[in-house]
Amino acid sequence: MKETAIKENHLYLKAFRQGGRFVGRTVAVYVLKDYAAKRLMLAHPEKKYVNRVGLSVTKKVGGAVGRNRAKRIIRAAYRELIGKKPIKTGFLIVISAKPEIAGKSSRDVYADLARAMQKLEMYRKTETP
Repeated sequence: MKETAIKENHLYLKAFRQGGRFVGRTVAVYVLKDYAAKRLMLAHPEKKYVNRVGLSVTKKVGGAVGRNRAKRIIRAAYRELIGKKPIKTGFLIVISAKPEIAGKSSRDVYADLARAMQKLEMYRKTETP
């Protein structure tokens, strides 16, 4: 599933203020229904809904090297998560790193993301025949 990045600051703020929130040990996840999802679906070549994902890593995590490492770890954990379990589409998802992410592996972040998606009811229901 192709994900697109959130580039506008007002969308981050809207997700922070109005979205559902889960705070884990290494990350905080905010999820909000994307009201532009229909327009983006029509512009998508395969006519599919997509999630828009944004990362937020503050200077509390560390210097530039530490922040970039945190972003790489979060991206890897998110890719692994969506590869294993189907996630609902048409949402804004903002993942904010906490200072405790320094020195953690993608497995730790994966566990937090999986727990967050479970609590925020983002997993698609699988239909049994």
